[in-house]
Amino acid sequence: MSITLVRNLDWAVVWDEAAACHVYKRGIDLAFDGANLIHVGAGYGGKADTTIDGSRRMALPGLVNIHSHPGHEPVFRGIREEHGVRNMHMTGLFERSQAFDSSDRELRAASAEVAYCELLRSGVTSVVDIGAPWAGWADLMARSGLRSFLAPGFASARWKMENDTDLKYTWDEPDGRKRFDASLSMIDALAKHPCGRLSGVVSPMQIDTCSAELLRDSHAAALQRGLPFTVHIAQGVSEVQEMIRRTGMTPIQWAASIGILGPSTILGHAIFIDTHSWVNWWTKKDLALIAEYGCSVAHCPTPFARYGHMLESFGAYRQAGVNMGMGTDTTPHNMLEEMRKASSLARIAARDIHSVALADFLDAATVGGAKALLRDDLGRLAAGMKADFALVDLECADMLPARDPLRSLVFHAADRAVSDVYIDGRQVVAEGRVLTLDAAGAAERLGHAQARMMARVPERDYLRRTADEITPLSLRLG
Repeated sequence: MSITLVRNLDWAVVWDEAAACHVYKRGIDLAFDGANLIHVGAGYGGKADTTIDGSRRMALPGLVNIHSHPGHEPVFRGIREEHGVRNMHMTGLFERSQAFDSSDRELRAASAEVAYCELLRSGVTSVVDIGAPWAGWADLMARSGLRSFLAPGFASARWKMENDTDLKYTWDEPDGRKRFDASLSMIDALAKHPCGRLSGVVSPMQIDTCSAELLRDSHAAALQRGLPFTVHIAQGVSEVQEMIRRTGMTPIQWAASIGILGPSTILGHAIFIDTHSWVNWWTKKDLALIAEYGCSVAHCPTPFARYGHMLESFGAYRQAGVNMGMGTDTTPHNMLEEMRKASSLARIAARDIHSVALADFLDAATVGGAKALLRDDLGRLAAGMKADFALVDLECADMLPARDPLRSLVFHAADRAVSDVYIDGRQVVAEGRVLTLDAAGAAERLGHAQARMMARVPERDYLRRTADEITPLSLRLG
């Protein structure tokens, strides 16, 4: 097996097993043989087939993204950033879903390729990709080089709008079952993919669009296969109100009552719990339930911040004992920017600068995500772990002065300083350029796909509006 050595790293974020935390190390070597790290520490004395100069570099464990939608979010660039509906508690999710059709295969392929490039350039090495299946999805993901957890979604119902106040549903349980079966078939086939980096996540799409029976059966299927289970839950006030109307319980409480919470469950967002200021339900037990069942929460601050929403608060969830992970629920798919935003919003929500620390967000973006995915070999730099890591250029102008390089990276430089990324010991980013995909070509195709999508909006929108009427340009066209 060929051994690669990164010699004399100026800085490295290394896992301290005894203390169960990341620590800084300086002047160390990092060696890997194929897919696994074999040495992380001072004075590597073994053989090396390839040696890389690590001076003026920081090694960072590959980031683990547990919630993303690469197959459609990039196509909404210029559309969704300031789009929201006041009568639906500021969210634009439901209106966009009924008006914009992002399902065609060419759109999905271009969108995903753009997003995968963004993920790689921001140091992400593992990603949960949630979405409707499309032809070529697994093969493109394999080609990207990412360690991929595909989550083909399914549901019993679709959202429906007849006005901008009431969220309605069109139910079709047989179709949901058909899609559930197809999802499991796809997931079962992933383990046989020759790249060896693909696996699945069982993903009923939303707590309010799935029947209790479908949710129970999908959770059981995940447990049977030893896979993570994820569902969007408590992601909107309208959803919370609808679930209370149906069941008399908050979405979190109802999920507990039907038996789908547990250590393998990833809750997508879980923002609007009973104590949230936008909900203020009379119970005060949602957060304790999430912690009691050992669930993980996928925190994705950007889309909610654009609506004026935020988690209340990241520090409170951690203090309650909840395993927190990070995701990129919208474009750009930039985990470093998400960490920066999450840090600021958490302090605003808590009104306390010391309620969280940058180390908390690094944990969420690495070991927290790995725990959610039931993987103890990801998200840390230590011998025996997967050789998934990024090298940060300490001479990048945005990093200087690099007195505390992690702070320089997250609060200042972000992806601009990520020079090289390795996954399974294979280099997939070199000097900031993705080696496995065509970012420019995909972006051009995405522009054409967006134009086609926007042209169809009047056929789908319940008021027959154009895309420009639903989400006008930021400035008047003179």
